[in-house]
Amino acid sequence: MGGMAAQIPIKTDKEANDKAMAGVRADKLREVKAGHDGTWVAHPALASIAAEVFNEHMPTPNQLHVRRLDVNIKQYDLLNMNVPGQITEDGIRKNLNIGLGYMEGWLRGVGCVPINFLMEDAATAEVSRSQLWQWCKHQAKTAEGQTINKEYALKLLHEQAEELGSKAPKGHKYQLAEKYFATQVTGEQYDEFLTSYVTRDSKIDSRTRLLTWLHRLLYDEITTVGSPAPASKL
Repeated sequence: MGGMAAQIPIKTDKEANDKAMAGVRADKLREVKAGHDGTWVAHPALASIAAEVFNEHMPTPNQLHVRRLDVNIKQYDLLNMNVPGQITEDGIRKNLNIGLGYMEGWLRGVGCVPINFLMEDAATAEVSRSQLWQWCKHQAKTAEGQTINKEYALKLLHEQAEELGSKAPKGHKYQLAEKYFATQVTGEQYDEFLTSYVTRDSKIDSRTRLLTWLHRLLYDEITTVGSPAPASKL
């Protein structure tokens, strides 16, 4: 199965929308040529693009015959933590915006949130808070030379929460989201799930608790190892 195309239609800008949809098409073409049997999308409007690409390039029921013997992955490749790029303050702020945006939606009982024309769910928020936690934990430095510590992280977190809150409609929960997110990005506490700490708070409503319970249930189902089965039976 290929990855999810997180894009959602941009109804207010045709040029930007065309560019985004072209990106979806290119991504699905890469997946089908890599040997995937299927793929998924975040928005129903993208389903026809994915189906068109796979129907054209995968005439068979599956691609078990695509063995990809040209790909040779070694142990070192899996353990190599060196990645290109630098940590920047702008990148930290974007991570905070995603984490805060998702957490704020969660506190209102919403399980996925559109951010910058991408449909973000718990997975994206988990990546964001994990990066922030690790950078703080290991006192990483930004490209600008700033050491990422607890004080710096909380300062940026507060600034982004204030900015997002100033643009949000009445009744938003960005200040509450800031309170909960702060526990997860300072290199200290690291809960199993981003929402675990939130759920332990007695003030959280039943709908939000239900969302957390469903995530936990699905996680356990997906990660529980079952009996081995031959590929032909899968």
